[in-house]
Amino acid sequence: MLSCHPTLDTLTDYSAGALPLAHALAVSVHLDQCTQCREQVRRLNMVGAELFATHSETTSQEHMAKLKDNVMAAIANSQAQAESPEEREGFMHIPQSLRRFIPKGFNGLNWIHLTPSFKLATLCNEMGGAQIALSRVKPGARLPSHRHTGNEITVVLKGAFSDEDGLYREGDFICRDHHDKHQPRVTKDAECICLIVLDSPIEFTGWLTRLLNPIMRHFHPSNALNGG
Repeated sequence: MLSCHPTLDTLTDYSAGALPLAHALAVSVHLDQCTQCREQVRRLNMVGAELFATHSETTSQEHMAKLKDNVMAAIANSQAQAESPEEREGFMHIPQSLRRFIPKGFNGLNWIHLTPSFKLATLCNEMGGAQIALSRVKPGARLPSHRHTGNEITVVLKGAFSDEDGLYREGDFICRDHHDKHQPRVTKDAECICLIVLDSPIEFTGWLTRLLNPIMRHFHPSNALNGG
């Protein structure tokens, strides 16, 4: 059972279409793996539809028909298509919401080795906004101690890790902010792959791993705003 979920405020903003795209993607990935939050979003969508209907009595039938067609098309596009056994194997641990970003599976991504046990692959950058990436850590390894300079969302895709606050498994949705400093450790039974959404770069705090900080800043989209 999952132990970490988006807050009700986050799910409400997701339902209303008010989240930044990178944050909405992270919520979608969690929803792919969490029946509890999917049901909550379904209820929020129903409430939103009722409010919309109450305040749209003068809306033309033609506009409502078009809106319905758009909604049904979005639902159809989000549904998983039939996959061969080979395709299912290649997409194991990759939620439906992420497959367009990882068409060749995890091993087909351009991974950057930051330490012998820790590597990173950028999936997408919002111009001047968040970095969407995957982290991949070997079984039993510790990530370098680091602090957050802004908000970070982590969704566990494969394996599990722990830190000072608890243990996180596949599907868990973890939020951090600039107050957080920690050193996650992966469980020994399997590697851990996570989706991470970084509003600003993390900063490593170890005397040696601090040398990685310019790399983290270089690959973050905020670097473009600073002329980097």
